[in-house]
Amino acid sequence: MPRSKNPRDLLTPAALHILMTLASGSLHGYGIKHAVEERTDGRLSLGPGTLYEAIHRMAADGWIEEVESSGRRRIYRITEVGRNVLTDELSRLDDIVSYARDADLIPKPT
Repeated sequence: MPRSKNPRDLLTPAALHILMTLASGSLHGYGIKHAVEERTDGRLSLGPGTLYEAIHRMAADGWIEEVESSGRRRIYRITEVGRNVLTDELSRLDDIVSYARDADLIPKPT
């Protein structure tokens, strides 16, 4: 059960990027870290503490789940709840960007 009534209260940039990564398929922690760094051109680098704290919190909240464990390597996947959280957050961010474009705060796409 989620710790918060509003999942966005817990959605950090790290959590958002982890969910986006796992939406494409199951991965282990190092694979998640690498995919996030690659997608963000290194602007978001997840240290072990940040990465595994987010993974443990999201697993406890039911957003992701461990699907396989081999020694120290654990494979995670996004759950339906996690997909809903991700969709809601991306929609919220899209609304913010749309508002900023309408207010001429950022350029409209060409």
